[in-house]
Amino acid sequence: MHSVAAVTSQLSSTVPTVAPLDARPSWNRAIERLRHARLAHAVEWSTAIQRAYGHEPLYLTSGDDEQDFGVLPAFVVRRPLFGNVVTSMPFLDGGGPCSTSPLRSRLLLEQLIAEACRRGAKFVDVRCAEPLPTSAPLADHKVNLRLPLPARADTLWHQFDKSVRNQIRKAERSGLSFEFGRQPLLASFYEIFVERMRDLGSPAHDLRWFEAILDAFGPRARVALVKKGSTTVGGLIALAFKDDLTVPWAACSKDHFALCPNMLLYWETIRTACADGFTRFDFGRSTRQSGTYRFKRQWGAQEEPLFWYRIPIASAVAPVSAEGGSGAFITRAWRRLPATVTRRVGPRIRRYLIQ
Repeated sequence: MHSVAAVTSQLSSTVPTVAPLDARPSWNRAIERLRHARLAHAVEWSTAIQRAYGHEPLYLTSGDDEQDFGVLPAFVVRRPLFGNVVTSMPFLDGGGPCSTSPLRSRLLLEQLIAEACRRGAKFVDVRCAEPLPTSAPLADHKVNLRLPLPARADTLWHQFDKSVRNQIRKAERSGLSFEFGRQPLLASFYEIFVERMRDLGSPAHDLRWFEAILDAFGPRARVALVKKGSTTVGGLIALAFKDDLTVPWAACSKDHFALCPNMLLYWETIRTACADGFTRFDFGRSTRQSGTYRFKRQWGAQEEPLFWYRIPIASAVAPVSAEGGSGAFITRAWRRLPATVTRRVGPRIRRYLIQ
């Protein structure tokens, strides 16, 4: 048996090092000891992101004993035309250094910047649930929304506003059904997901992305569907990490919004999470006061701040970039494209959109 000391003793006591990917058991033991670790720190992403999109894992570890250690997961994303970036973590809400002390976190962040510089990165993106010791520009307009779960779902049901309960009952009266599963349900979820992303004007992830996640997380990954008869009208992906059940991706068909499929989808997932002993339900990130923010808040979910930093690399030569400024135009244009085009081209673009 390896201990957390074994994770850290193979490393310098002060200078963080890049962890070999065969150090998965050691990484997991460290994460279990770190109270602030979140889903983005799970080592399974090192496999899933690399397999789906080919991005290079850059996982840092540091420490000298069982009381003082830390980890920082990241990826090198090599973008054609727009330059390389290092991000912790791409496509996810959080990441960043997770350690037993502020000093250890600072060392990890400094080493990540040094590794990014060596790889010719244009900047380092760090997303985390705690502020970092850096003067880099901060974006804090997005928040996580998490709901504490009681032992019994009935307790939560009676805490809901009357309008929430009525919408769930409406979905049930409309003849909608719910089911949980894994790979056999993924294709049905993906059809709804691609359709909804096009409606929102955003390129969708490749199906391989979700396949890689389900494979990497094994039984800790679930697919939920809501159906009207034999027709899938909504679905989500849920991932378990420690005592949290998180839903990073969910979508419902706009043609069936009037039946409230999203309400049944989330309620049944929350109810099952209570029965399975989870203590928190993580709805994922939203922009404050957006439609998704209000949807999540109605369940009683509470805001938790997110701190997103973009740290420029002084030695990088910044290429001409299309980042920023044209987002609204691109969104409108994407919505007008034929579905066959967005389905084929979207994943090729999405692999480089690290937000």
